[in-house]
Amino acid sequence: MSTELFDQFVKYGTESLTDKQLVSEVLSPSIAKELETAYGINFREIARKDWKQIRYDTGLESEEAGKVEMFFGLSRRVQQAEIGSKIQIIDPADAVAYLGPKLRDLNKEQFIVVFLNNAKVITGFHKISSGGSTATIVDPAEVMRQAVVSQANSILLAHNHPSGNPKESRADIKLTERIVKSGKLLGIPVNDHIIIAGDSYTSMRAKGLIS
Repeated sequence: MSTELFDQFVKYGTESLTDKQLVSEVLSPSIAKELETAYGINFREIARKDWKQIRYDTGLESEEAGKVEMFFGLSRRVQQAEIGSKIQIIDPADAVAYLGPKLRDLNKEQFIVVFLNNAKVITGFHKISSGGSTATIVDPAEVMRQAVVSQANSILLAHNHPSGNPKESRADIKLTERIVKSGKLLGIPVNDHIIIAGDSYTSMRAKGLIS
């Protein structure tokens, strides 16, 4: 890091640095150059790529591409870190604030179940399955098994649509109906099913698809 750049950082913080400067200093100038050529240093786009795709899109070696994926993986973990121990999910906006960092930038569908107590405070979550870019296989029995093991009073379902379209599919509706039915038998209600697609989302309860 040049003395001039370091002085700028000390005086004004990381907000004063460009994305390219940050990547150059944290990873390397050569990596930053390749990412700029391929993606224009679009963090949202890069975060959706795995190292193999990054290597294909750029001139980076496997280790360098791996470092890029790890860099954004670390960033995602920071986003997911929760401040405090009590996170309450009252409405879809609360759910999206919690789930967005976990799901919005994934390039494969992932289905998770969030466990809630009587006060609708999150007590944990579990990744049920991870699939391709258009679908993931979910077993309702496994969803409810995890809910029972976690002693959840209610659950919140969520998955992402890498396509960027948050609209629920017929398969999403049928799966939700099956899980809701199982939950009623066990006395564990499904509060909502949130579909995350980038910065957009769908609440199946808000659309009247969960009663």
